[in-house]
Amino acid sequence: MLNKIILWSSFLGPWLTLFFMKKDAIKRYMPVTVFTALMATITSEIAYTYSWWKHTDVIVPWGHITNPSFIYGLFSVLTIWIFYFTYRSFWLYLTVNIVFNAFQWFFLIRWTFVALGIFEYVNITPFQVFVMGIFQALLIYGYHKWQEGIFRREGAPDSDGELHIKLPEWKSKAK
Repeated sequence: MLNKIILWSSFLGPWLTLFFMKKDAIKRYMPVTVFTALMATITSEIAYTYSWWKHTDVIVPWGHITNPSFIYGLFSVLTIWIFYFTYRSFWLYLTVNIVFNAFQWFFLIRWTFVALGIFEYVNITPFQVFVMGIFQALLIYGYHKWQEGIFRREGAPDSDGELHIKLPEWKSKAK
């Protein structure tokens, strides 16, 4: 029962913290969050195929491959918050990601999820997952830099502050 409470809290709890963030910031960082969740889901599929780790307790029947409480809860919301506070500085972003990844894989997962029997490492070490996480953080940052080119802010600080999508300008000939 304690495992289910922890898993459901990891899934739902982080989303409640977004009430403290501006709506525009959530909109701005949601594309990179979806990309991050997709990348984590693919990583989980690979991990399942090669038996890197195993989810031994889950909140949904299909959660043995991709753990939704972690990927679509804690991991996704942390992505939004990390970008919110660090995006303007690559080195700050990378440092925060290294610290969070180290905490996540060397302490949180090992001393909570593994200790409670929710998760177990099989054919991979925490250090290997940590290195993979840093590589993924670099990909995520690159994706967001690319994605930022699609969005633009209109005008000066006194503009409407809304997020606008820059659409291609199609020139049509009038007949």
